[in-house]
Amino acid sequence: MEPVPVDVAVIGAGQAGLSAGYHLQRRGYVPLARAAAGEPAFVVLDANAGPGGAWQHRWRSLRMATVNGIHELPGFAVPPADPDASSRDVLPPYFAAYEQRFDLDVRRPVKVSAVRRADDDPRGRLIVQSDAGSWAARYVINATGTWTRPFWPHYPGQQRFRGRQLHVADYVSADEFAGERVVIVGAGISAIQLLDEISRVARTFWVTRREPDWSDEAFDIPARVAAIAGVEERVRRGLPPGSVIAVTGMHWTPWARAAQERGVLVRHPMFTAIEEDGVRMPDGSFVPADAILWATGFRAAVDHLAPLRLRTREGGYRVSDGRSIDEPRLFLIGYGPSQSTIGANRAGRAAVAAIVAERTPVVV
Repeated sequence: MEPVPVDVAVIGAGQAGLSAGYHLQRRGYVPLARAAAGEPAFVVLDANAGPGGAWQHRWRSLRMATVNGIHELPGFAVPPADPDASSRDVLPPYFAAYEQRFDLDVRRPVKVSAVRRADDDPRGRLIVQSDAGSWAARYVINATGTWTRPFWPHYPGQQRFRGRQLHVADYVSADEFAGERVVIVGAGISAIQLLDEISRVARTFWVTRREPDWSDEAFDIPARVAAIAGVEERVRRGLPPGSVIAVTGMHWTPWARAAQERGVLVRHPMFTAIEEDGVRMPDGSFVPADAILWATGFRAAVDHLAPLRLRTREGGYRVSDGRSIDEPRLFLIGYGPSQSTIGANRAGRAAVAAIVAERTPVVV
């Protein structure tokens, strides 16, 4: 079957993808299912079974009061919510209402397997292949985020451990660790949140590669903007984006303060090896453990872009202002400096503005 022609294909319907869809529609593009002949059309593809992006997969105990920095989607505010409500119960319905309000016609579940060039013409189309068909797009806006690619560091003896190892992406509830000894690895927001939570029912031991750089300033929107600016140069050079925390440092939050007050916010250096029943520390001491929780972040979910051969030797993509430097028909939003929710919104708007600026009038 021939690929369906479309002006813009948006891959992913999280914050960045929905922002792109909103701005495309505002600038005169029409969802493919409703586009008449000659109208510029777009399609939004999402691998999830339902709306909500990564929010539908986060642990149930993540409450609205402890969510780090919700920023509303463009044109539609997040409805008031009980601070004690689970983010999984509030945000996916908000995303669903957003899709319906703006009639974005998100197609799901559609798993994109590859994006490739149709031919050698730099003004030609990009072919988006999936398990639900293929599309030939003038532009591709990739907004696949990171949740599906949890990062697992490798340490000697990792396969020998007889206890349970899990990533934050697999976390369900502190109750599953009740009475156990849990090593928590990581220096980010999720690590601190889960350290506070798990330490209430289990014995915890917190390790990081570096001492966190704590800040007393609130982690507000200006701080986020600074973080976004801090990684722009990395992605322009094709380096892996790195984490926002590496730029901003760790900010004191209510859950971090709570953990500190209870005496569990005690950082230890990273272990050197994993053994059958625990971890070996740099000084040779042994720490017994029933479980190891890796709160070690995520990497960009961009394997489907491999046929374009854009990855640098350093492992990143060269991106400037949300656009691939080496393939101008491709935009990567929710990547690098646009990983935050406010950054994703801005990147969606900027990508659409760039596409509109280049749009060639249709000759009938």
